[in-house]
Amino acid sequence: MIRNYLKSIGASAMALSLLWAPSAMAEPGAWSDEPVRIVVTFPPGGASDLVARLLAQYLDTEFGQKAVVDNRPGAAGTVAADYVAQQDPDGTTLILANNAPYTIAPTRFKSIPYDPVNGATHVAYIGASAPGLFVQPSAGIKSLEDYITHVKDTPMTYGSSGVGSISHILGEAVDASLGVESIHVPYKGSSPAIQDFRAGVLESFYDLAVQNSDMIEDKEAVAIAIASSVRNPELPDVPTFKEQGYDIVVENWVGLSGPAGIDPATVSKINETVLAVFANPEVQDRLTELGITHRAMDSQGYTDFVANQIEVWAPLIIATGIAE
Repeated sequence: MIRNYLKSIGASAMALSLLWAPSAMAEPGAWSDEPVRIVVTFPPGGASDLVARLLAQYLDTEFGQKAVVDNRPGAAGTVAADYVAQQDPDGTTLILANNAPYTIAPTRFKSIPYDPVNGATHVAYIGASAPGLFVQPSAGIKSLEDYITHVKDTPMTYGSSGVGSISHILGEAVDASLGVESIHVPYKGSSPAIQDFRAGVLESFYDLAVQNSDMIEDKEAVAIAIASSVRNPELPDVPTFKEQGYDIVVENWVGLSGPAGIDPATVSKINETVLAVFANPEVQDRLTELGITHRAMDSQGYTDFVANQIEVWAPLIIATGIAE
């Protein structure tokens, strides 16, 4: 059953690709005389925080729109999402949205204090990065088939960034699709999991692939597969799950959203300005370093994407047993 849902991801993405086109309704530029607050669901220093600060910097220097980053971590991103949902819909409070509060929380929790689709204005999709499976070099595993053979004989531990995280959900989806059973070891973030991996405590881990490129180059870890639809140009030698016969595509997306009811003209203005920021070659290079592939979507396309992703992720989350 899980495999059937995983196969639906590619078809859903193809349908949504028709909506991935920038709006032509407004010209890029500042949309408020007041500073805009970009709320981040994680502490400072992570990929989401870096993207938010990059966006804030270029909004100011290129378009004269003052912006500040406001980190509000907690409760799988729902603290920040609920806060933003309650703000005035004037375009001055936005959130760097991601999977956790908008496409995972609706299934993971019995109830959340906001509507992830209709209770928000999804303004501009930014892009996505894909996690991968890493194993200890000493295991001698070079492919998924090697991994299956090994794990069926001797179950391996795998580290994730926490119960209900994308890396945990991917780990369970991989087990279900490959017909194996590994041992999940949750951590509070990916950094401590990687530290234990380097210390030899963990046999494998799941994390965003490009962010671990140094470990691959230094032969501290073997990247078995990446959960993207195509190979990442930053990791050309790392195959996807798909090309090894398993249609597993699980991406960690980010976008810019706000409270419900933002005026359509303001939405269009923000969308065009954000797209202009991420069209900047310097910004694109920084996204590439973070392993994020940028795609242009208008507000409606982004809204439809969020709604679709809730349906795509629901069976995967249920399969982990973490849903309340």
